[in-house]
Amino acid sequence: MLSSRPSCTGTAEDPGVSGASDASGPSGVSGAPGTAASSSSDGADKLRAIELLGSVRYGRLAMSMRALPFLAVARHLVIEGRVVLRMHRGLGFHESCDGSVVAYGADNFNSPAPSGTEGLWSVQFTGPVEIMDPGPGQRARFGTGPAEVNGEHFDPVYLRLDPRLAHMHTLAFGASP
Repeated sequence: MLSSRPSCTGTAEDPGVSGASDASGPSGVSGAPGTAASSSSDGADKLRAIELLGSVRYGRLAMSMRALPFLAVARHLVIEGRVVLRMHRGLGFHESCDGSVVAYGADNFNSPAPSGTEGLWSVQFTGPVEIMDPGPGQRARFGTGPAEVNGEHFDPVYLRLDPRLAHMHTLAFGASP
């Protein structure tokens, strides 16, 4: 069964989710307004979407280039409720994104078949993005980048996505085929 759960993650002043996640999993989620301490299921869904995003390393950035839709792969971290992306500067995608509203999504569809306890999922976050310069500690959390992208030396550029909307889709598998 496929279920979709859209959630609003707050505003730039109140991002709605606080905490940090990386490929090793979620950590440090605080009880600020609109976070885990929230009694609404939307708050729990937002936190779950952030946790799921933190459990994978790469996703897809959806943007518009010259008025046409475009997808690009990016490495991500969740830092203080925002999605920080690392991409290759040489492709120029970051210039199309800076100051625009984009969508970023990730999933576990390449994982082994569901074992009955954890199904397949996808998450998507939508909001404004801007070029940023992360500190050395945040850069280190990304780990080593690829040596080359399309035959060019990898030159990282970083974007910060302030999620305003979050969508989570889950696939549950029952006992019958």
